[in-house]
Formats: sequence, structure tokens, C-alpha cells
Amino acid sequence: MATKPQRPTTARASWHRKASRPVLVWFVLLIGLAMVHRWVPEARWLLVHMFVLGMVTNSILIWSQHFAEALLKNRLGEEARRTQVGRIRLLNLGIVVTIAGVLAGVWALTLAGAVVVGAMVTWHAVSLMQQMRRALPSRYGATIRYYIAAALLLPVGAAFGAVLAYGLDGQAHGRFLLAHQAVNILGFVGLTVMGTLITLWPTMLRTRMVDGLARAGRWGLAALLGGTALTAAGALGGWPVVGALGVLVYLDGVGFIGLYLFRCARRKRPDDYPGFSVAASLLWLTGSLTALFLIIVTGPLEPGRLQALTVPFVAGFMAQVLLGAMSFLMPTVMGGGPAAVRGALAELSRFAMLRIVVINLGLLVFLLSEASWVRVITSGLVLCAYAAFLPLMVRAVRASVAGRKAALSEPGAPVRVRIEQPPASPRHLVWSAAGVAVVLAGIGAGILVDPAAVGLNPGERTAVTATGQTTTVKVSARDMQFFPASVVVPAGDRLVIELTNDDPTTVHDLGFQGGVKSVRLHPGESTILDVGVVSEDMEGWCTVVGHRSMGMVFGINALGAIAGEEADSGHGAHAGAIDDVAEPVDLSRKPAPDFKAREAALEPAAAGTTHRYTFTIEQAQREIAPGVKQEAWTYNGQVNGPTLRGKVGDTFEITLVNNASMGHSVDFHAGAVAPDQVMRTIPPGESLIYRFRAEHSGIWLYHCATPPVSAHIASGMFGAVIIDPPDLPAVDREYLLIQSEAYLDETAGRVAAGRVAVGRIAAEQPDAVMWNGHANQYMFRPLEAATGERVRLWVLAAGPSRGTSFHVVGGQFDTVYKEGAYLLPPGGAETGGAQSLDLAAAQGGFVELEFGEAGNYMFLNHSLVDAERGAQGVLRVTG
Repeated sequence: MATKPQRPTTARASWHRKASRPVLVWFVLLIGLAMVHRWVPEARWLLVHMFVLGMVTNSILIWSQHFAEALLKNRLGEEARRTQVGRIRLLNLGIVVTIAGVLAGVWALTLAGAVVVGAMVTWHAVSLMQQMRRALPSRYGATIRYYIAAALLLPVGAAFGAVLAYGLDGQAHGRFLLAHQAVNILGFVGLTVMGTLITLWPTMLRTRMVDGLARAGRWGLAALLGGTALTAAGALGGWPVVGALGVLVYLDGVGFIGLYLFRCARRKRPDDYPGFSVAASLLWLTGSLTALFLIIVTGPLEPGRLQALTVPFVAGFMAQVLLGAMSFLMPTVMGGGPAAVRGALAELSRFAMLRIVVINLGLLVFLLSEASWVRVITSGLVLCAYAAFLPLMVRAVRASVAGRKAALSEPGAPVRVRIEQPPASPRHLVWSAAGVAVVLAGIGAGILVDPAAVGLNPGERTAVTATGQTTTVKVSARDMQFFPASVVVPAGDRLVIELTNDDPTTVHDLGFQGGVKSVRLHPGESTILDVGVVSEDMEGWCTVVGHRSMGMVFGINALGAIAGEEADSGHGAHAGAIDDVAEPVDLSRKPAPDFKAREAALEPAAAGTTHRYTFTIEQAQREIAPGVKQEAWTYNGQVNGPTLRGKVGDTFEITLVNNASMGHSVDFHAGAVAPDQVMRTIPPGESLIYRFRAEHSGIWLYHCATPPVSAHIASGMFGAVIIDPPDLPAVDREYLLIQSEAYLDETAGRVAAGRVAVGRIAAEQPDAVMWNGHANQYMFRPLEAATGERVRLWVLAAGPSRGTSFHVVGGQFDTVYKEGAYLLPPGGAETGGAQSLDLAAAQGGFVELEFGEAGNYMFLNHSLVDAERGAQGVLRVTG
């Protein structure tokens, strides 16, 4: 009989374990991403949504179901449990699809994921309604109404998120971002949290509920719902007064419920990690709402200003309330009797005040400090304090299991768990002091790494005394320029730049020598860049490849700086440099045994008169010579994009999709079209359709037309369109060879792939000249032919700057076709022969020849300096 009472608890715990697995997985992934986020694209967005969508949404569905059953005394059966687990699995599938869609820039995928997420949470709301309808009236029914209202708001917030992913201009983006945050954070998360705490908070404190439960639940729900609706409506309508009023109404609801919670705490103060963590989270919620109110009333609703609240809302409020509640609920759900519950709770409350102080003081320092290394170190300490939950959770599970085993071994005997702890108040004071010491040590370490950031020991960076003043300037990036192009800053002042990308199509950033650099801004986005204490004239530039050479430079003039050797060194020595010099590319190396050369053999033109293609723009590391990688920009993932082929009169329709991190475009020389629309630069995540009719035969270049065009071509964004001349005779072999150049910075051939070096393009100093995107590849993997066969070699000079003098050693051309006309028509030996096909950049043609003897025939660019840079290969002719 002693084991029977354990069965419901065991079944419930089993369900919780299954349903909670995604929360644990997302938590582990989140911690891993946080440690490497500097090297991950879209890391900020990914961190926030892995936490809010992954951890918080899953937790809300699990624990709101738990409380609904407990408060309504209406426990579900096994069939309903299986349905719930299936719903959570579908929810996580939708989360994964949403994240994949955003990262891949495929809006349809993002929309599909958002629909699945919204549908699963709506299903959860309907399920709660049905349970409430079947249950007897309960004094705690208000909490279930909070859950239902919150769940019905999430699909609205998901819809706003899908609109943001589709792409909006700066003003509209700011409005939808605020609406998205209001509905999801204040509505979905806030309503769930406040509704739960009405009943959970007294339980956590182990005290009775005070009077006013029903009133707090009723009026609090009305205020929170009304505040959410007003804030979202004010954001969407561009009505700051309405939005600000909504935040005040919401704050009133938080205050109304908070007063009830405070009265509970007066009876019994928090004394463990769950209580401290939840209390701290409510303080962060209040402070974040106050800051949001000030942002709305001071305007404008720019994304950069709203993003400043991400850390307070997510790390301060949501993370603390989630881990605090889980620290209390997990031991209870695991069960095993009072002793087992106390043992597990004690494990999860280890180092409680140390963790609480590090998290909250660390977050405050992170938000208030302007020193980058102080922010890095304190944020790392906060992450460690949060991550401590994982090993403590493992210890709690072990303690719970040990308690249950002890209870089962002696069913009738009381079970005691020995927890050696000093009295509460001294213990908390000691660990609080330790937490303060840890954060102060982190601040000190940050100052030691970069003392100039706080005006101490400036050394080479600061030739003047820091004034303690801050100069703030607004800078706009557009049309390949910064506006203003320079600013005057009193020497010793700290400079803060409010940078906005007002370019409608292109990604920009702003960086300075020494590593100070903003994030990449998409069109319409804004950010805050702390340059630090200004002691000398400085030059900054857009670090997107090629933008600096086109004039995107920004000057800082230090008024009153001390002249001399120190003031002139450092930044000035590098100011005129355009690109670092690359190490010579070793073209003598052999490729790996499994190396496969780019297929040069041409297929005949496809049947039909309409040809449709999709070109996906991607950034990828591609090998361009044995052991040498380039950070390439590609069409469909390869340097030297897909080859198109057709006949005169055919129609080509190309869907261009930009999945890269900056603006790109395409220009098809084979089409005679107005360039305004089809050749326009499209920003990341967008697409366009390029349609043209082939009016003339020839081999035509296509390439990215986004400035600087030379850098985009040199990065791999080019390819060929072959329009067959009428009555083109068949041949035995037909190959395509496209010559291009690579210009690499100093990282080429190392662990990281080399980026294009714009300065080397201007100096016409290529590191490699290649056929079909890889230097010397056909030296190691020859093209094939046989004696007596007729071979046609199509040749195109893609550039960006150099032409070619195409020659086959030991061969003679009896047919030469260049730029739409036969220079040497087929007709036999009496018509003469040719030794070379000369092509300038962007020109193309073909040659034909036959081989009378077996052997290895080298083909090359007879401008031999380029052949020696990799523009050579072998035709292996067999008998």
C-alpha cells in the first residue's frame, strides 16, 4: 500500500521528463552558442530566439499545463499525455524551421515555421479552455485565464515576427519590432508569469495566500491585457502617446499584482535560490518597462534603441524567472516524499546568493559600462552563473533518487536528509560578498586588458587626459558614403556613434584600426558604437569588401590633441593602407588525392524555348588552388556560377535569391534589357526575377553588378551564357574554359579563407589566374580527347580586369569564332589556321581543332605571366 500514492507522482514526473527534454536541449545549445557567438552569423537574433522560442515557449506549455491540472484538480489521462507530448514535438519542429528560415534567408520557410508554432500554442489554449469547462469552479480559475489569454497572443506575435523576417524599411521595422516584442514578451511571457506567480509565489515562500487573490487576478489580467493591446496598437499606428499609455497601464497591472506578492513576502521572506531569482526578475521587469516607456516618449522607434532592452527583458527578467521557477518546481514534480524534495531543492539552491549577485550585478555592469572588455568579462560571468543550473540540476536528480530509494527501503520509517548549512542570514551575507568580489574582479580584469577604455594608463591609445565627457554623434551610411563624413571631437572625450544604415539595398558597418567595429547593419537598422576616449585623429571605414575603396571612410578630428610621436603613431601609420599584402600562393603544390576538377565538358542546349533557373547567392569558403581557400561570394555555391545554354530566340528566366550577408545583384550580358530593375542590388533575404530574350549568338558573361564590381567578380560571382550560332555543327568533344583572377589578403592559405583584396585589384596584382575557378586544376586532372576527334573549346575572359591569349601547345586552330562572328570559318587547311584566340576582359568565343597524334597538349594563356599564375592545363589525347 505504501507505493500506491507514488504512482500518480511517478507518472506525472515521467511525462515532465519527456516533455522537458527540448528545454534542456535548447539550454545546452544556447550556452554553446553564447561561447562562440562572435563567430556565428545573426548570433544576437539566434541567442534571443533560441531562448525565447526554444526554452521559454516550451516551458510555458509544460508548466501552464501542470498548473492547470493542479489548480482545477483535473488530471489528464495517458491518451491526453501522448497528445501533449506530440504537440510539443511539433512545436519544436516549427521552432527549428523558423530559425532555419531566418538563417537561410528563405522567408517561405520562416513563415511555415511561424505558422506551426502559432498553431501549436493555439491548440494548447483550446485544450486549456476545454479542461476549464469540464472542471468544477475553482477560486484559482483566474490563473488559467491568464494562460489562455497568453497562448492566444503568441500567434499574433509570431505573425509580426514573420513580417519582420520578410523585410521592412527602418521606420516600419521599428514599429513592427515594438509590436512583436509587446505581444510576445509582455503578452505571452508576461501574462503567463504574472498569472503563475499569483498562486506559485506563496507556495515558494511556504506561506499562506493573503487576502486579495481574486481581486489581484481579475484586475491584474485586465490591466496586463489592456496594456499589451495599447502598446502594440500604438506601435503599429505610429502613435507614441498610445504606446506609452499602454506601457503605463501594463506597469499598473504589474504593480497591482506585485503589491499582492509583496504582502505575501512580508509574511515569509525568500530564503533560497527560487525565491531570490523570481524576486530579482520582477525588479528587472519593472525597470525594463520604465525604460521602454522612456524610449517611446522620447522617440523615434528605431530598432537600435529597442534592441537596447533585449538584455534587461531576456537576461534580467525572463531567464531569472524561468530558472527560479524551475528550481522550485523540478524537486516537487520529481517527488519521492518531503525529504527527497528538500534534498533536491537544497542542491538547486547551492551558492544561491553568489549566483544571484553575479547575475544581477554583472548585468548592471554590462549595461552601464562603456568599456568593451569589462562588458565581455562580466557577460561571461553572468553566463557561468546561469549555466551552473545544469550541474546543480544533475545533483538535484541524484538527491531525489537517493531520497526515493531510502523511502522505499524503509516504508514506515521517517527519512531525514542531512543538509549541513549555517544559519540563513550569515550564509547569504557571505555568499553575497563573494558575488560582489567576483564581479569586481571581472571589472578589474577588463580594465587591466584595456585601461584606456576607462581613461586609465592610456599609453599609446591616449595622448591626453580623459575629460570624463561623452560626445555623441549620429552618422548615416548611404550611397557608399558616411554622412557626415567626419566629426570634430574634443581630445579626451569619449565618442559614441549612433550609426544608421539608410541605404535601401546594401549592408554596411563602421570599423576603426585597433578592432573597434560595429555590427553589420542591414538596410534600416541602427546600432550604438562606442569608439572610446579620443586622443588623436582617427580614420574609420566600412569593412564590407570594396566599400572603403569606393569612399566609405569616416574621419575623427581630435580637437586639442597633443602633437608628437605618440599622437602620430598607431592609427596614422595604417590610415592609407587599403589591403594587407598576401603571402604568395604556392601553385606548385599537388591537390589532395580525392580532388575533383570542375567539369569542363559542355552539354547541348536543353530542349524548349524557355529556360528557368534559380541562382542562390551564398558566402562560402572555396579552394582556388591546392591548399588555398578564398572567402567566396557565389551563385549556387561555386566560384564561376552555373552555365546557361540556349539558341537565338530563347527566353531565360532567372530567380535571384540573396542568402548572403550583404547586397548583391546580377548582370546578364546576353540580354538587352533596361538595368534599372533587374540589375538592381537586392539586400539579404530578398529576391528578384531577371528575364531576357537571347537576340544574338555568342558566349556572354554574367556577373554581379554591385559596386565595387571588380571585387564581386574577383570573389567568384561570374559565369557564362552560351547562345549557339545558327547551324552550329556537332563536334566530338566540347569544353568550356572561363578565365578569372583571384586577389587575396593575408589569410589566404591559412586556417581562415582569404578575402578579396581590393587594393591588389587596383594594382592589377592577381595571386592566381584560373580556368573555371581553380588554378592549375587541369594540369592535375587533364581534359580528354582522342586522335581524329574534333574538339571545340569555348573560352571566356571573365576578368575582372585581365584578358587572355588562348593557345594550345602543339595544336592549330582551323576554326576561330570571336564575339559573335567567325574570324576563321571552317573550310579546311587552304583557308589558313590560327595559333591564338585573343580576348579582352568580358569577351568570348570558341576555337576548333583536331589532333593527329596522341600525347599531352598543354593549353594556356600565352600571356605567360598569367599562365604561370595558374591559367594552364592539359588536353590528354589518346590514340
